[in-house]
Amino acid sequence: MPIALFALAIASFGIGTTEFVIMGLLPEVAADLGVSIPSAGLLITGYAIGVVVGGPIIVVATSRLPRKLTLVGLAALFVLGNLFCAIAPTYGLLMAARVFTAFGHGAFFGISAVVAGTLVPRNQRARAMALVFAGLTLANILGVPGGTALGQVAGWRATFWAVVAIGLVSVAAILAWVPSDRGAMAPPSLVKEFAVFKRLQVWLAMAISVLAAGATFACFTYIAPILQQVTGMAPHQVTWALLLFGVGITIGNLIGGRLADWKLMPTILGALTVLILVMAQFSWTSHSFIGASVSVFVWGCVMFILIAPLQMRVIECAGEAPNLASTLNQGAFNVGNAGGAWIGGLAITFGAPYDMLPLVGAGLSALALGVALLSSWLAKRQPGIVTQAA
Repeated sequence: MPIALFALAIASFGIGTTEFVIMGLLPEVAADLGVSIPSAGLLITGYAIGVVVGGPIIVVATSRLPRKLTLVGLAALFVLGNLFCAIAPTYGLLMAARVFTAFGHGAFFGISAVVAGTLVPRNQRARAMALVFAGLTLANILGVPGGTALGQVAGWRATFWAVVAIGLVSVAAILAWVPSDRGAMAPPSLVKEFAVFKRLQVWLAMAISVLAAGATFACFTYIAPILQQVTGMAPHQVTWALLLFGVGITIGNLIGGRLADWKLMPTILGALTVLILVMAQFSWTSHSFIGASVSVFVWGCVMFILIAPLQMRVIECAGEAPNLASTLNQGAFNVGNAGGAWIGGLAITFGAPYDMLPLVGAGLSALALGVALLSSWLAKRQPGIVTQAA
């Protein structure tokens, strides 16, 4: 694989770390800034909103710029945003800095996925995208635990200073290793970018992303109380279970890239089918220490088998104007994350026990499979709509 992909993976590692590490530092942030932990938790929500809103704005604003220059600018924005987080004196300014940082998140992953696909032969495009997303999965295994430990020892601001350093390395790597845009990579016009949203297949692909992410986060948002209250794990054992999930998503991401290069839609359909089964049986295995541990690992693996193929599907459906569609699909994942957490919370509010949440996730997975089957059926009836329909 081209070394340029590793430059993009470094940046995705830093971005993934800064997105999720705040979850492990909420008590420290709340105590330092004099706010409640629920208020500090809104820093996560603010970041997600920034991803959804900022992505399209950034893509539109940079539509005429070379993609390499745009990636360098987005990595620099990431550095600046985390610098603002590190020095923010008040809760309000930290929230503003988090939202500012998030504006480049969706655009970076969207454009880097497109660029990754242009750096390799067509039959390796999904693997290339998976390598970029590998930085995100490694952030969950290394970046988030390491950043949390650093913040607990040296103060939460030290974690953001460390992320600034990672961001500077990524800027240098992109400048050095990502090739300048070739003629074939010339950015399309905004008219073409927005025209892709007349295509039903683009909307169906993003709907699958929303529902698949929602299926996971309807349950994963509440994984700590599930493992503690249903499985009976101690807090330190929950940490190891989450590490298993992180290992699973890393392996699944790499497997998904290879499978998608082989058969795109069968990979999506197969993974969604298995996800339904895995989440449904977790309702039962959550009562067993070993069963829950195995299920969490397999769940993470199967969920992230879907990430690169779903991103690839959106890009394939968008055809000659992939930038905006690819970026908005990153927003779709975040909408699914937030929506799934809300649906899971709603189920709890109406009296559902924690061991029923996996069934909620299985139901959302079934809806995602239904949309994927519809998309595949339509593509077979009109094969010209998608270049790699089945």
